[in-house]
Formats: sequence, C-alpha cells, structure tokens
Amino acid sequence: MDNKLYDSELKVMDVLWREGDCTAAHIAEVLGREVGWNVNTTYTLIKRCIKKGAIQRSEPRFMCRALVDKSTVQTAETQELIGKLFDGSEDKLFAALLGRRDLSAEQIARLRRIVDEMK
Repeated sequence: MDNKLYDSELKVMDVLWREGDCTAAHIAEVLGREVGWNVNTTYTLIKRCIKKGAIQRSEPRFMCRALVDKSTVQTAETQELIGKLFDGSEDKLFAALLGRRDLSAEQIARLRRIVDEMK
C-alpha cells in the first residue's frame, strides 16, 4: 500500500475486513446504514482506496477485495500515534494508558497479561 488511509477510507476497509470480498454496492449499502453516506461518497472513497493499493477491483459487479489486512493497518496507525504523541516511546504510551484513573479491573488485568506474555 502506498499511502496512509484516513478515517473515512478506514470505514470502507472495515466493511471489507468484517464481511470479506463484496460489491461496491454492498459497501455503499452498509455505510449508508451505519454512517449515513450516499452512494457517490462511498464510491469515491472506494476509488481512493483502489488508487492507494488497499483495495482490488474486479468484475463483474465492481467486486472489492482488501489487499491489506487490518493488523497491518493497526500496526502502522499505532506507530504513527506513538511517534506523533509519545515521542516515539512505547513506554510513554503504556504509562499514559496505565495512568488513566477510569481503567476497570478487567482492563488492568488484560494489560498485565499482555506485559507478562512479552517477558
């Protein structure tokens, strides 16, 4: 993939990640229902994703296939966030998460398990 995907493009990708290969019309239907977008908006965003190499288009019926998986995008977005807001430091991000007073006991336990698995 050549470029960063923006929030609106990620909504298109999310439909493909959840539902697998589907037509552009189906993506437009889902996003019309979930986000309130019209068909033209959705098709424009699909075409942007195609241009960026995130979606492959095939015929018949403008079938769309995700060319990048969700975990790859999550990793890239996380690295960008860490670089932008935490000076490239994963431990600063983690400290910020742990410093939140509204974490539930379950969330704290999950974070502890993640750290323990990394040892």
